[in-house]
Amino acid sequence: MQIRLSILACTAALGLVAASNLALAADAVSPAIAAAVADTSRPQADRDRDVNRKPAEVIAFAGIKAGDSVGEMMPGGGYFTRIFSKVVGPNGVVYAMSPPAQGARDPSAAVKAIAASPGYGNIRAVAMQGETFGPVDVMWTSLNYHDFRNGGADAIAAINKNAHDRLKPGGIYIVIDHSAQTGSGGRDTSTLHRIDPELVKQEVTAAGFELVGESDLLRHPEDKKDERVHEADIRGKTDQFLLKFRRK
Repeated sequence: MQIRLSILACTAALGLVAASNLALAADAVSPAIAAAVADTSRPQADRDRDVNRKPAEVIAFAGIKAGDSVGEMMPGGGYFTRIFSKVVGPNGVVYAMSPPAQGARDPSAAVKAIAASPGYGNIRAVAMQGETFGPVDVMWTSLNYHDFRNGGADAIAAINKNAHDRLKPGGIYIVIDHSAQTGSGGRDTSTLHRIDPELVKQEVTAAGFELVGESDLLRHPEDKKDERVHEADIRGKTDQFLLKFRRK
């Protein structure tokens, strides 16, 4: 009995060590990522958001590294675009994928300006659809999936197929978004700008991906998920999911 208890104790200890090592690995931020986030050429407004968006840890979770190619869907003002550019370096490339201009509004204007700035020559401003590039190592969308879903089932299927087809076999697809209440599916995508992560998992895996990781980095359990993400009391502090898929 004493021998058996000793074996069980050793096994438990090894399990704790393994879990600890996994936690350390998950939290490890490379010097290149840390330097990219600390880069003083980033706008102060972006740097002020780092405390909530945790870019270093999130990018480490994604596994992006020097020499990689990244396709970023809906880069907006380029918050992540600038960081990706510095992480992948001169041998990598960032494809900032924006929808077409709508009248005087050009969604790609911000990333085009960044790409034209000194030190960001590896950024390519490209169209979401119809433009040939890749295949890439990582596809990425942050806080946009719920908007894509507003176009209906066919629209989100096309988005996920686009991500799949632009990736190398085994490539990674990262989806970050505001969490909706469990079981709500796509009910709140246009009103609260939230989506149930379980629906995202279903739709992305149906497009030929496997879920290989999810992280609590951006969780805010105190968020009741019953108000718009833009409300002053919750903005920047919403409960968010971080999902990592791999192309089969």
